[in-house]
Amino acid sequence: MSNSSNELMKARRFLPLFLTQFFGALNDNLFKNALLVMIVSAGIAEATNVNTVVNLAAGLFILPFFLFSALAGQLADKHEKSLVIRRIKLAEILIMMLGALAFWLGALWLLLAVLFLMGAQSAFFGPVKYAILPQHLGEDELLAGNARVGMGTFVAILVGTIAGSLLGGTASAHWLVGAVVICVAVTGWYSSRQIPLAEARAPSLRIDWNTPRISWQLIRLATEKQTVFLAILGISWFWMLGASYLTQMPNFTITVLRGTPGVIALILSAFTVGVALGAMLCGRLSGAQVEIGLVPLGAIGLSLFGIDLYFAATGYTAENPVAVAGFILRPDGLRVLLDIALLGLFGGLYIVPLYAMVQARTEPQLRARIIGSNNILNAFFMVLASLLGILFLGAAGFRIEELFLVLALMNIAVAVFIFLQVPEFTMRFLVWLIGHSLYRVKHRGLDLIPLKGPAILVCNHVSYVDALLLAGAVRRPICFVMYKPIYELPVLNFIFRTGGAIPICSKGEDPAAYQRAMEMIDGALNRGQLLCLFPEGKLTEDGEIDTFKKGIEQILARNPVRIVPMALQGLWKSFFSRSHGGAFRKPFRPGWRQVAVIAGTPIPAESASVGRLQAEVAALRGENK
Repeated sequence: MSNSSNELMKARRFLPLFLTQFFGALNDNLFKNALLVMIVSAGIAEATNVNTVVNLAAGLFILPFFLFSALAGQLADKHEKSLVIRRIKLAEILIMMLGALAFWLGALWLLLAVLFLMGAQSAFFGPVKYAILPQHLGEDELLAGNARVGMGTFVAILVGTIAGSLLGGTASAHWLVGAVVICVAVTGWYSSRQIPLAEARAPSLRIDWNTPRISWQLIRLATEKQTVFLAILGISWFWMLGASYLTQMPNFTITVLRGTPGVIALILSAFTVGVALGAMLCGRLSGAQVEIGLVPLGAIGLSLFGIDLYFAATGYTAENPVAVAGFILRPDGLRVLLDIALLGLFGGLYIVPLYAMVQARTEPQLRARIIGSNNILNAFFMVLASLLGILFLGAAGFRIEELFLVLALMNIAVAVFIFLQVPEFTMRFLVWLIGHSLYRVKHRGLDLIPLKGPAILVCNHVSYVDALLLAGAVRRPICFVMYKPIYELPVLNFIFRTGGAIPICSKGEDPAAYQRAMEMIDGALNRGQLLCLFPEGKLTEDGEIDTFKKGIEQILARNPVRIVPMALQGLWKSFFSRSHGGAFRKPFRPGWRQVAVIAGTPIPAESASVGRLQAEVAALRGENK
């Protein structure tokens, strides 16, 4: 499958789903914001009850995610997914027809009921939307697909928020809003009819209608795989941050920035566009794989620009109301706007890999239910955001900018907790950083590496960062078998240990360590893992490939698995190689260095002699060292 984003957007297996979710998110926000504007300005609610009704409306939209996400996950796993989506979109048309009637009658109770039903159909759509993506996309397209979905969702939120606010303020809102939401719902339903079939992953599943029980069971199910559950917590934490910022931004703009309503729209747009751009940038920075190394980068940006927003706001002064043009022309106003846009951008870098990670590391027959548990926790954290605002801004008497500072500092604490629990995030971040700051890495033949099952990569050994570059290039997680002294190097040891590398040395150096390494190798291959060895046993000292050791033949005698020859080009004479007197002794010259990671055709174990492997690697390496 092609990993080209442009080709993906044209593909029938993706475009109809993208349009369906886009129009769904658009309609949710259009209806909700039009209703809120009419409550505030059109006299639908008594003036004394406006705040109560506004908060009640927000709660009624979130409540279905608590009530129905677990059931939605079960239905998405049990039934063919495109059919589930079409029925959900058909229900949306009926709900919007009821909403149009409620707008026409000006019946507040009916409008709130429709808002609850809108939340319900969104709760049913969420699990099937994310569960169907891995069935229609290849592993090399999954992150790009999630990036497109994330971008589309936030663009739809932005358009729906603006359009709903504008339509809700018109004199013809009572009939105009109803007509528009019906048209959008019909368009979304038509798009859903083009979605290809996606077979049921758990057709024999018995539906449990006891919502509290199954919700708790799904959350417990998600906790069984620590990395997946912590990714879900990270996603929920982002939604709490996003809800906190978006909820406080209108009041922050009026009371702190002295902005007009146009400035409110500008700031909300900056945050939403930032998230969409971050989602798109994530696809570019990740390449074809699910790159969770971007999650720490996103977390750093969220805290850094959250803290700067506090200082920008405390240094901002305005005596008179400021319109859009005046706000942009002010240096302190532009700084605030940039901070908010970058909060959104780094939020996109943070959340997209987490969604892709949950999809990629969840068993297909459980995927929709796990995503349902994610939606339950998302809703809980969004409610927590409201309680946090009430606690700090009300009971504690904090200013809004001080709340933003608290959120940024809390984000540091949450990120440190998650990354300590799953060091793989930090390890992948360091791998990504080295692979994108010091080198410009090209790949060739990596699609020849088996996507599943046990296999061994054999590669020439040129520098101390060979393992990092290979780990960043190959889509599958790699278990490295490496020379014990290199494994024990400071800083790099953290990365190798976190990545599950196996330290090895010769029998003569340390018989016990050698035996332990062979047992660990057997266990890894029995579990179907991908291993990588550097058969030279040491770094090259002259740029040429040294003699391969016989250890690879002993491993293959015990574990007859496929061997994939690989080669690294362009690393000789680099800072981390042993050229010019040894690694780290030559002057460090910042800048890009062209490096190539090349894979050859897999070789059966019975044909993989040391001589043949060395010849294959030498041929792949060519003349460029």
